[in-house]
Amino acid sequence: MIFQVMGAVLAALVVKFLKGGAAVAPAHPATIPALLAEFLFTFALVYVVLNVATAKGTSGNSFYGLAIGFTVLAGAFSVGSISGGVFNPAVAAGISVMGLSSWSNIWIYLVADFAGGAVAAGAFNALNPAERRDARLPNSREQPKEQTSAA
Repeated sequence: MIFQVMGAVLAALVVKFLKGGAAVAPAHPATIPALLAEFLFTFALVYVVLNVATAKGTSGNSFYGLAIGFTVLAGAFSVGSISGGVFNPAVAAGISVMGLSSWSNIWIYLVADFAGGAVAAGAFNALNPAERRDARLPNSREQPKEQTSAA
């Protein structure tokens, strides 16, 4: 998470440098609609990522990027004008550094995005008990198998 925020801040500074001080008016989203929009689409994004990129049932699927990308696209088109379509606290840091959003609004993104991600993780665990159970089994493919030495 730290490296994501560092990358977002570095990218924002590079863009600011390349744009040469272009005038930017920060967005001031309405609090409740922005909180709701960010929460819902962060939930959707995290839930899709957990289902297509981490679940055992989709192992070997090389098209998970399309599902993730189209979820972001749907969110941007649906609520981009309401909240800015951030869906990630690191992106919130980046847009704040760039001046696209006021620093006083960053709490909206942090609260909604962390809450949406946490609820999505809880929903994934609740709806996929086999994923949770398999991760704790000693012979699960996520955990290294113990080697026995020949005496």
